[in-house]
Amino acid sequence: QTSALIQELSDKVKEHFPDIHNAEWIAFRLIEGDVSVQERFSNAELNALAERIHLQIGNNFHDQWMEDIYAQAEEICREVVQQGNERGRLPLDIKLDRILTHRIWGFPIMVALLCCVFWLTIIGSNYPSTWLNEILIGFAHPHLRELFVSMHSPEWFTGLMVDGVYLATAWVVSVMLPPMAIFFPLFTLLEDFGYLPRVAFNLDELFRRSGAHGKQALTMSMGFGCNAAGVVSTRIIDSSRERLIAIITNNFSLCNGRWPTQILLATLFIGAAVPSQYSNVVALLAVMAVVLAGVGFMFGSSWVLSRTVLRGEVSTFHLELPPYRPPQFWQTLYTSVIDRTLIVLWRAVVFAAPAGALIWLSCNITVGDVSIAQHLISFLDTPGWLMGLNGVILLAYILAIPANEIVIPTILMLTMLVLGPADFASSGVLMEGTDEQTKMIL
Repeated sequence: QTSALIQELSDKVKEHFPDIHNAEWIAFRLIEGDVSVQERFSNAELNALAERIHLQIGNNFHDQWMEDIYAQAEEICREVVQQGNERGRLPLDIKLDRILTHRIWGFPIMVALLCCVFWLTIIGSNYPSTWLNEILIGFAHPHLRELFVSMHSPEWFTGLMVDGVYLATAWVVSVMLPPMAIFFPLFTLLEDFGYLPRVAFNLDELFRRSGAHGKQALTMSMGFGCNAAGVVSTRIIDSSRERLIAIITNNFSLCNGRWPTQILLATLFIGAAVPSQYSNVVALLAVMAVVLAGVGFMFGSSWVLSRTVLRGEVSTFHLELPPYRPPQFWQTLYTSVIDRTLIVLWRAVVFAAPAGALIWLSCNITVGDVSIAQHLISFLDTPGWLMGLNGVILLAYILAIPANEIVIPTILMLTMLVLGPADFASSGVLMEGTDEQTKMIL
């Protein structure tokens, strides 16, 4: 039916402009509303016919047109192009595409690669986290306090700067820097190699069935680096309805601020629940389960939105897969460390320093012989209990609203300052099987 409508307009174009040899192309452009073509070739009759055909075909006419072009190009290539060298062997990139974008094997390979990245991140971050904690907290913190005391600094100022600002900043650096310094270069290497567009290709059908645009796979991948960047990147989606779905559901991607927190929680609570020789593997599976659950919630939310408040027709997705490229290791390492790791770390530190001061003040300023923090924790215990949390965790979430990277350090500071170091050490936080990284952090 679409071809017949286009042919009808093409015949009309030939009637009005007999000397034109590309009437079909002009018909396509008139239906799309190309202003330059309309000014030169259209008239009232052609405009009315083009508008009627556009309404009959629908708003995704351009997508259908591009899909037909690619289908014709593929058919022509299949007839005239012979793949392989003189020995009949296929090029390496075609062999890789047949494996990485396979309907069956593409998804297990994708999950396996992500598991490898997370496993290297979890295992590799144990050692530098231990070293940073020994240097920043075990060694530098008492010496810095002694320095302030030797300078006859008031006790309140020493506590505010050393036990508040410095300790919060040191915790953020020790918790966040090692996982980011490992995860971001590995993720960037996959991106430079050309694998991430293949992930989008594999996920395209799932997004289409959930009522979302296939390009949302790209915005979701960017959301794993930063949700803000993922939301901004949704501008590549032409349909406003599908763009809004992508914006609403992008938060289900674990952003870089949540990676260290997620890895730490999985190591502390999930990995510590099993024998130590299996803790890293179990923590890895826990992180992957959260990632896949987030992707599942993204599909489910997109499906619900596309069939309720954002009901509409799904657009098609055309993605040209880039060639595979050998990653430039040193350049990738530099850009991932400078552009991602240090910038995100600096953002966390900028919020961690005043948050540390605020936490220390709230824990040391008393109202009726009870600190402000304890008042707030008692007040938030009931709503926290309804959410399955407690007052400490809920207060930490509120204080860490400007930057979710500082949630875990905030919880640790509140717990230690409210309970005191001795009660904190004996409160059962360090469970049997807790790995060395978590013990040093706590």
